[in-house]
Amino acid sequence: MKRRKNFILQFIFTSTLVVMLILAANVFLVSVVKLHARSNTSLKDYADSANTHVEITKANRGYIYDRSGNIIAQDNRTYNIICILDPSRPSVKGTVSHVDDAKYTAQVLSTILKTSEEYIYNFLIKDVYQTELGTAGRNLSRETMELIKSYKLPGIEFESSVKRSYPLGVFAPYLVGFAQSDETGSTIGKMGAEYYLDKYLRGTDGTRIYQADKNGYILPGMRENVTSAINGANVYLTLDKELQESLEQTFVLTNEQFNADRIWGAVMEVDTGKILSWGQYPSFDPNELDITDYNNYGAQLPFEPGSTFKTFAWAAAINEGAYEDRPLVYSGPYCYSAIDRNPYRVEKGGLGCINNAGRKNYGWQDYDYGLILSSNSITASLITELITPDIFLDYVKRFGFFQPVDTDGMREETGFLNYTWPSDKLALSYGQGSTVTMLQMLQAYSAVFSDGTMVKPYFIESIRYPYDENNIIYQAERTVVGNPITPETAKQLQDILYRVIYDEQGTAKYYKIPETEFIGKTGTTQLAVSGSYKSGKTIVSIIAGMPADDPKYMVYYCFEANYNKNAHFHTGPITSYLRKVAMRFNLTQSIQDEFDETTEEVVKKEIITYEMNNLINHSVEYAQNKLLEYDVDIIYLGEGNTVIDQYPKANSTVTTDQKVFLLLDTQGYYMPNMKGWSRKDVVGFWDVSGSGFKIDGFGLVTSQSIPADTYVNRYSEIEVVLE
Repeated sequence: MKRRKNFILQFIFTSTLVVMLILAANVFLVSVVKLHARSNTSLKDYADSANTHVEITKANRGYIYDRSGNIIAQDNRTYNIICILDPSRPSVKGTVSHVDDAKYTAQVLSTILKTSEEYIYNFLIKDVYQTELGTAGRNLSRETMELIKSYKLPGIEFESSVKRSYPLGVFAPYLVGFAQSDETGSTIGKMGAEYYLDKYLRGTDGTRIYQADKNGYILPGMRENVTSAINGANVYLTLDKELQESLEQTFVLTNEQFNADRIWGAVMEVDTGKILSWGQYPSFDPNELDITDYNNYGAQLPFEPGSTFKTFAWAAAINEGAYEDRPLVYSGPYCYSAIDRNPYRVEKGGLGCINNAGRKNYGWQDYDYGLILSSNSITASLITELITPDIFLDYVKRFGFFQPVDTDGMREETGFLNYTWPSDKLALSYGQGSTVTMLQMLQAYSAVFSDGTMVKPYFIESIRYPYDENNIIYQAERTVVGNPITPETAKQLQDILYRVIYDEQGTAKYYKIPETEFIGKTGTTQLAVSGSYKSGKTIVSIIAGMPADDPKYMVYYCFEANYNKNAHFHTGPITSYLRKVAMRFNLTQSIQDEFDETTEEVVKKEIITYEMNNLINHSVEYAQNKLLEYDVDIIYLGEGNTVIDQYPKANSTVTTDQKVFLLLDTQGYYMPNMKGWSRKDVVGFWDVSGSGFKIDGFGLVTSQSIPADTYVNRYSEIEVVLE
């Protein structure tokens, strides 16, 4: 038994000694001889080069979309050609891994890259380890890269890079912003939503850590650590592609007409605060970065708003109950003196006089006409005789002026309140002497155009997880920031603002459009620079809420240019944009007349509003089934089986008994009978058919130049008369 125990101990000792000798030998081979025993591979290159490699896998930056899913910003992966020229580069599995036939390689690449063979060849005969091919071999598309790879040219390799691109070009760049690559190759937000939401958009880069020799070959069996990249989140904005692109075009047209120095404007949903379009001129293309001014005019350009600000004086007087049983007021010059710096009216002389534009005197008027005529002197009387300057200032602050709006990280100015002296207080009542921003005006008018509820404007709708769009990281919500006036005050104020457009003496009567009625206010003010007014320069503006009976959308438009007394007469570009907004959302009245044959009386029929489905690229049968629930009149243009275009557009509204136009054939269609159609119907037909139209008059269609059932195409010219 004792002998057996000694044997076991001797065996254990011998085995341990052998293992230790093997380990020592392996350490000797690795550390001194630099030989990997298992694979018989030399470790000299690994040890000498300290070749622990770390590769970064760049995360894709998140997409930015508009409200309908159109891409505003995206990452474009491009490729650069790398040519390995050194013959000493080891072959891989018997395949040459350097450029061994420069002439043939140059022939292939020159054809694909559309450059001269000699140009490519001169790069390929250089005495260097590797080379690029200048601009011809950079920023290649994936398709070009894969085509070159298909030729299996030895020594031709690629490295990828990512470039941020903006496929819509000049598209609200002061909201969207831009992103650029830094020295590490990462794309970083520099402005706008790209900057504000950078931590969501940029994602997290991945890594690959491994050991390789000097030629990049990995030793079999060596450890490799890989961490996958996590792509950035996707961002959806509230912007509407159609309205935004039309706004950018309207800026161009305004500049052509008035040679404007600056233009800015926006469209916002009244009830929610969603910004549907936002922009300025001059602007820039984020793909080119041809930017000259980094200021976002809508939030960072405080300006004197002019007469669009008078609305808030009327809001204060009506809401205070001071507007009941009001007397007539003299609209001639308002001369004033002051007590405790508060102005009061005097017959003449005093500290000074306030005049209307053009020094007009409208005689004795009802206070309503102070807003309809945009009378400075009546406005001055209102804040000093119906209420007080202190009450007016209190309401101005209730409406959020001279305070930050704090919209989605937007850099903003708060404006300057100048309200010390009697002249300052009078000037603010008609929008001069103090400054505000368009962002503040949008917020304030949301109360005027609604039931008195003021909402915060916003433009970031949601942030969504990149691998599952249903996983929402952030979802915007309507934010109520105050109720400065009652619903009754808002309604009474809207009635006056309706007359600003539709009264014969209204200052905005030249902005009327055929699609819908709306309410609003115009403004014209001198341009203040360094505490004084710049001679010959004015700021012209309009704010509109549509439709008039229940405003859903507001449009604010403003431009700075040389003084033009007819600026509110030559309204073509702006009214075209108002029409675009009306057509985009298919605005209509909520009640229409209908003849009841059983009682032989005209009755009011309730109109139900629906959201229009996207029918494009769907079958006619699919479209019919979708439209059944809407109780609409479908007009088919053409005899195809698939919907090519539609009116109203997807995501706009459609109402009971409305005509819905479906284009089924781009070649032509049979002319419908338009007798009795409204101008709105004709405009919808025009929009989807592509034919040329001339529309004369208002009311209903009485005649058309091309008879019904005549075959026409998009090149046909159609004249329609309405009475």
